[in-house]
Amino acid sequence: MPRSSATAVPPVDALLRRYDTVGEPLSCRPVAQGLLNRGYRLSTTRGAYFLKHHLDGDQAAIARQHKATRRLQALGVPVAPPLEDAGGGTVAVIGGRCYALHPWVDGRHRDGAQLSTAQSRRLGALLGVVHTCLAQVMDGAASRRTAYDSADPKETFALVDELLELARGSRPRDSFDTLAEHRLLQRRALLAQYADRRPPPGGGGGWVHGDFHPLNLLYRGAEPAAIVDWDRLGVQPRAEEAVRAAAIFFVQPAGQLELAKVRAYARAYRRAAGADAAELAAAVHRVWWERLNDFWILRWRYQLHDRRADPQFPAASALAVWWTREYEAVCDAFAG
Repeated sequence: MPRSSATAVPPVDALLRRYDTVGEPLSCRPVAQGLLNRGYRLSTTRGAYFLKHHLDGDQAAIARQHKATRRLQALGVPVAPPLEDAGGGTVAVIGGRCYALHPWVDGRHRDGAQLSTAQSRRLGALLGVVHTCLAQVMDGAASRRTAYDSADPKETFALVDELLELARGSRPRDSFDTLAEHRLLQRRALLAQYADRRPPPGGGGGWVHGDFHPLNLLYRGAEPAAIVDWDRLGVQPRAEEAVRAAAIFFVQPAGQLELAKVRAYARAYRRAAGADAAELAAAVHRVWWERLNDFWILRWRYQLHDRRADPQFPAASALAVWWTREYEAVCDAFAG
């Protein structure tokens, strides 16, 4: 996604006229965290709210997300469904843009380094509950067994060559460009070495959050207060979401995973989701392959001229290399 233009002031007055009980506006300030979202802390005479601008504007998808979170809340999942306006709607279309008003959740984000082993266990159990509850509240026919293909290394080799040319030609050249060139050459060698380990099409599809990571989970004290940002709610292999989430929560700055916490998290997830070791092992292999072929941060920087994700690159690029070297240990932590 290319860099967005300067954040426009949302139409607060027009929005609040749709609601009977939220009061008059006092202030509206952008929420800084997050790469793809546009949100605001809206203060009124009745309290604080989270105002979300849905950039994709897909009203049907937004309504599906809102309906899902209301149903999940009824099952006890910590979420923050949108408020209904005077007409019972939750999506406000103003000036061709889609907005939703949510209760403000006081809380903080916590990454894996800030979680104890017991809290890591509760995190895995929470994601397992999310998956089992989504299976109850969403359309079961949409999650029928589907084959999910894996990255084609031939396409990746072509992308690596393109990114190498861009990194080497970057001016003024800096330390990021040097690291990018090193990682691209390293990854190309690893792909050549392990090309025969491309996973076959996988299954295990079910409804998932789609973007479960520290910036989309708010804690109040030691306990999760709300899972937010359901924009990517959809049907995917559920165990792969569990592995991807762990690879974000528990990655260390040097690109290693905290395997003791991963093990606690994964065992709790398997119990809560009813997933067996074989399902997790297959997911580990597919996500490892995905990471080996994934260069989204470099594509943002060199192809889209967007550097917002640059700070994530050192750890993310090191993780793919470390994971390859410690493949058996990682698999054992998730499935052992």
